Amino acid sequence: MRDAGKIVAECHSIAREFLRPGVTTAEVNAAVDKFLTELGAIPLFKGFPGETPFPASTCISVNSQIVHGIPGGYVLKPGDLVSLDVGVKWKGWCGDSAWSYAIGEVDAEKTHLMAAGRYLLHRSIFLCASRKRWSEVADDMTREAKRLGVTLVRKFVGHGIGKEMHESPQVPNFMDRDMRRSDFELKPGLALAIEPMVNAGKPDVKILGDKWTAVTVDGKPSVHYEHSVGLTANGPVLLTEGVGEPFDPLVEPVRPA
Repeated sequence: MRDAGKIVAECHSIAREFLRPGVTTAEVNAAVDKFLTELGAIPLFKGFPGETPFPASTCISVNSQIVHGIPGGYVLKPGDLVSLDVGVKWKGWCGDSAWSYAIGEVDAEKTHLMAAGRYLLHRSIFLCASRKRWSEVADDMTREAKRLGVTLVRKFVGHGIGKEMHESPQVPNFMDRDMRRSDFELKPGLALAIEPMVNAGKPDVKILGDKWTAVTVDGKPSVHYEHSVGLTANGPVLLTEGVGEPFDPLVEPVRPA
């Protein structure tokens, strides 16, 4: 799984070279797709079943798009907030990671949202070493999100990962009665895709006419941060290390005045 994670990290590195004003999201996807094709790795998102199969190797979601954005003719511009999600299978094992990137300078709201999303992801991974059950981590994430003035999307959740991209257990970023019924112990041997999706406004979601792209109902921006994480006797290990900023669970965002 580490090797699959390294390929995911390289996909993000390649994409970042194209994440600049004047480039279309289709061109970003094409660069990643070319790399995976030449390597012989399987892009897990392409053809993923739905009302219509997902058509691309990456999900690229811009500004108020939360997840599952379909790359296309949108031209990136300064001030955009772009969430890139990549899933790969390599030699029978899967890796999955998402990160949100700024195109040039972004406003204070987006800057805070990005910092909050990174913090919630990193803190949650860090807590896997000291908490006994996932519900403890999810409850902490909910409290921290409220403290930071952001909201957690409830329509989508993280997941186990291994031979398949989506395995048990479900890894929610919140806890309700239904989710507590499927709570699980944090123990060595688990591999989890931990992925807070964080909104600047309301947590509510709607799906666009393409049957894939999820957007905020109030038009506020959203971010998506995800790592594939292995739990070991010595603590959590980043299987997708190299994606995004270095791991630091202690860097707290400061709310804008």
